Amino acid sequence: MSPDEQQPSATGPAGPPVCYRHPDRESNIRCTRCERPVCGDCMVSASVGFQCPDCVRQGSRQVREARTVAGGRVAPTTATAIVTKTLIGLNLAVFVLVQVVGNTFVDRWILVGRFFMGGEWQGVAEGQWYRLLTATFLHQQFWHIGLNMLGLWMLGPPLEAALGRSRFVALYLVAGLGGSALSYLIAEPNQGSLGASGALFGLFGAMIVLGRRMNYDLKPLIILLALNLMITFLNMSTIDWRAHLGGLVAGTLAAIGVVYAPARQRTLVQVGSLLAVLAIVVAIVLIRTAQIV
Repeated sequence: MSPDEQQPSATGPAGPPVCYRHPDRESNIRCTRCERPVCGDCMVSASVGFQCPDCVRQGSRQVREARTVAGGRVAPTTATAIVTKTLIGLNLAVFVLVQVVGNTFVDRWILVGRFFMGGEWQGVAEGQWYRLLTATFLHQQFWHIGLNMLGLWMLGPPLEAALGRSRFVALYLVAGLGGSALSYLIAEPNQGSLGASGALFGLFGAMIVLGRRMNYDLKPLIILLALNLMITFLNMSTIDWRAHLGGLVAGTLAAIGVVYAPARQRTLVQVGSLLAVLAIVVAIVLIRTAQIV
């Protein structure tokens, strides 16, 4: 400011105080923070008295938005578990399509390495990488989708609340892809696999990582995970244990990076961790494809 410039005076030449923003308006009301006079148009109601617009703006900049342990926004109670509900809705919608359309729909989207259908070779090894993801939304039996959606409803909301929506959906998808990748690597090329179980086992792993970070009692969760693993390996002929194990490992690794990321470099570490797990998935698929083709 040059010496010739002057700020508006908070008082008249020889009269009562005037608004610091409107010198032509008298006011005996002062901002409770800076004590400058403010008129009726400028005063902002505060917990105690009134504040001027400048102090309100300054206070807004200083108040930090509430964040979860993983850096996600704290969602209002009216918007709880939106991503979880959406995932359940997608799985149910695809299940209805499977029941209506039948095996032709399943054959188009199921995870399979390489098989001959419709006069040509098809599968992940033939460039149909989308099957790694689409298979995680496919279910044929009522008991299969019922158990998986029950598990998603149990594990999804607390994880979504702790991680935030974007981190939760990213972890869910990465875990599902990890399960598909290990299944593709180990299973016979013409063996099909479908279901959200790989993603759910990834959520199991993420819950354990989160519980460890928050110092929760992990015994109930570990017992539940152990029971599910026991069921998996006791029924290896009918259950794709490879997808379950791959999802568990991928979800756990991704969750470690998401939950333990330092606050100052949170986004960089979290994105890097998810991309690192995704890179491992891509490497596995490339290696297996080279073996099959």
